[in-house]
Amino acid sequence: VPPTLTPPLALSRRYRGLTLVLTFLCYTSYHLSRKPISIVKSQLHPNCSALGPNPHNDSNSSTWCSWAPFDGDNYKELFGALDNAFLVAYAIGMFISGIFGERLPLRYYLSGGMVLSGLFTALFGLGYFWDIHVLWYFIVVQVCNGLVQTTGWPSVVACIGNWFGKGKRGLIMGIWNSHTSVGNILGSLIAGVWVSSAWGLSFIVPSIIITTMGIICFFFLVEYPEDVGCSPPLHHVRVTSSEKDPEAVTSNEGPLSVSSQSSVDCSNSPEEPTEEPEAISFLGALRIPGVVEFSLCLLFAKLVSYTFLYWLPLYIVNVGEFLGTVRRERAWQGEHLLTPPLSLAAHFGAKEAGDLSTLFDVGGILGGIFAGLISDYTGGRATTCCVMLVVAAPMLFLYNHIGQNGIGTSIAMLIVCGALVNGPYALITTAVSADL
Repeated sequence: VPPTLTPPLALSRRYRGLTLVLTFLCYTSYHLSRKPISIVKSQLHPNCSALGPNPHNDSNSSTWCSWAPFDGDNYKELFGALDNAFLVAYAIGMFISGIFGERLPLRYYLSGGMVLSGLFTALFGLGYFWDIHVLWYFIVVQVCNGLVQTTGWPSVVACIGNWFGKGKRGLIMGIWNSHTSVGNILGSLIAGVWVSSAWGLSFIVPSIIITTMGIICFFFLVEYPEDVGCSPPLHHVRVTSSEKDPEAVTSNEGPLSVSSQSSVDCSNSPEEPTEEPEAISFLGALRIPGVVEFSLCLLFAKLVSYTFLYWLPLYIVNVGEFLGTVRRERAWQGEHLLTPPLSLAAHFGAKEAGDLSTLFDVGGILGGIFAGLISDYTGGRATTCCVMLVVAAPMLFLYNHIGQNGIGTSIAMLIVCGALVNGPYALITTAVSADL
């Protein structure tokens, strides 16, 4: 009795599911390793006066517990330098990464980038255990980390594009793109465990996670459907000498219709050798309709998103300290501060501020799913992005004015702002990118 073979359609669904899960976990680990620095900032320059005098020399300095070189009055500029080092390197690296990503095996490129990202993330945390207080050490580590982190996005998007065809996939891409927010949330929670005791572990533990995921990716990621005997989606079929006519492209059950463009069938018969797709040039990519417009839209969405990513926990800590000081001064003067008792003035530590900041990413998950669902229903991806970003602008101003009025208000505003900012961000970087 011959062994029972897995039906081609069922096999293709398994591989597509595996690809979704693996790429989701891979990019989750990328963002998980980026998040710790925003949590650790408030620990590198805490309010030492709240801890009392220096136990070693009875100094009344308010920075005796800070980590040099971030113990001066210019600590915000130094934190900004760390962020700029990463982001500038990331922006420059994206141009290089896209070129290499189209010319190198995705599995090697992605897994290698993840292992290197783990290395440089760990090096930042090891600065705590090695007692390093030189700014340039942290700057160089951030630059190197920014460069290798660019290996993630082009690789996972290309892999998803190889397995999924065009069509109404905004919803599933919105769910898949929640890896960004999930990674930020997990990164905040993991970093918060050690931020007050040994902040170096806030980097080392995420570095172990992303390195482990890189190894798993190397052994289990399937780049192309053809690698496992499956036929690619219609718009990814590689051209051969016998496939000049688009109508000649057939699946196992007949010609591919418009409704089946996103299907991927697997067969047990050997396939003819096919040519590798030719890599597109940078200028050629700019000439694709919609690339420039959506790129500018994504520019401003990422501007806000990354500002919250790197500065929101520190903002929450500083606002809490400021309002707490105002409350004490007015109470000393016999005045009543007109803020609810459960306001941000209750002062959050580094861990609590990190936990609260995850609500922005919770909103991002909801916004990405909502944006994908709406764009699938209406067919207007550009309109969906436009409306959400236009509404996001006044919401950000509103958060600045009323976000400190109470815990409930802050929670609601963070979720709403996260949904409106990260919704278009998710839509552009997934469904729109793959469509283009």
